[in-house]
Amino acid sequence: MTHPTASHSQISLSATKMSRRVALAVVVLAFAGGWCPCLADVGDFAPCLHVFYKSWPPKGLVGTPICQRYDNQYHFATLYSRPRRSPWFSAYLYSVPAGKRPSASWKFEPQLAYPGADGNMIPFPPGPLDQNVVESQAVELDYINSTYSRGHLNPSLHHHTHKDRSATFTLTNVVPQKAGSNDGPWEVLEQTVNKTLSAYCLGEAYIVTGIIPYLNDERWLKNHRVAVPEYMWSAYCCPNYNNSLPEKLKDFFPTYAAIGRNDCNSTEEIVPVNKTAKKQFRGFDVRPMPLETLEMYLKDRFNTVVSVFYEQCSGSEANTHRLKQ
Repeated sequence: MTHPTASHSQISLSATKMSRRVALAVVVLAFAGGWCPCLADVGDFAPCLHVFYKSWPPKGLVGTPICQRYDNQYHFATLYSRPRRSPWFSAYLYSVPAGKRPSASWKFEPQLAYPGADGNMIPFPPGPLDQNVVESQAVELDYINSTYSRGHLNPSLHHHTHKDRSATFTLTNVVPQKAGSNDGPWEVLEQTVNKTLSAYCLGEAYIVTGIIPYLNDERWLKNHRVAVPEYMWSAYCCPNYNNSLPEKLKDFFPTYAAIGRNDCNSTEEIVPVNKTAKKQFRGFDVRPMPLETLEMYLKDRFNTVVSVFYEQCSGSEANTHRLKQ
């Protein structure tokens, strides 16, 4: 009796599938091994408190703390929502940018999938993903062929070193953001903050950027895995700054805050719409406001008191300028 012989193409296909499985297993074992004496970067902000003003994380929001570690260094902090598979906020220290924007090598957080894993964020491997990773957080497939871009909360623009900038390319630092916001008014806000802080902030500048969910009827990406925010917000705290500010910037220190629209069809109570804006950016306006006003809107939406900075960044070393409404 003769036995059928596998063709060269079948053998090649089987070998390819086997090599992918082996590669995936190697990646999983690299971060899931119980033998790894790893730091706990998920569940506690203690290792990265230096990115918060007075080592005081924002209060009032509930989620999973992540100290974002890349190449064995802590770069920023994120409060992550596991049910939404997206962050509530990211907090970081601003530094004057240098060099070109890094290529988008997207990463994931292994400790969300395996608590005992190594804490360094890991680039997504080619081929199928470990199911624990898929269940625990957003993955690249969630954003592919969706109508949303990957919107950084902590943008690479606000960092000096290549490692700091590369570390921002993790999907735990990203929310679904409409291109009309990401490439329009929100980008203008990031550029404005960059220019203002680089020119007039003396010493550390602490930035927290987060999201505001829909009040009712949450929106999701196409596969109902990643929640879409209705608004994005950002605030900075610069305790020490140049007192010789131009008149137009005197209300920008020590704090500055803003809320941006992520839905062109949202109502205008929080952020009005400029009807004369270019069509592709219309409805994605950003409204600057005092820190107190931002916290008022956060309280209204989250139904709890939300404090972004310790004593609203008004410690002994800070002046008391406030942005007028």
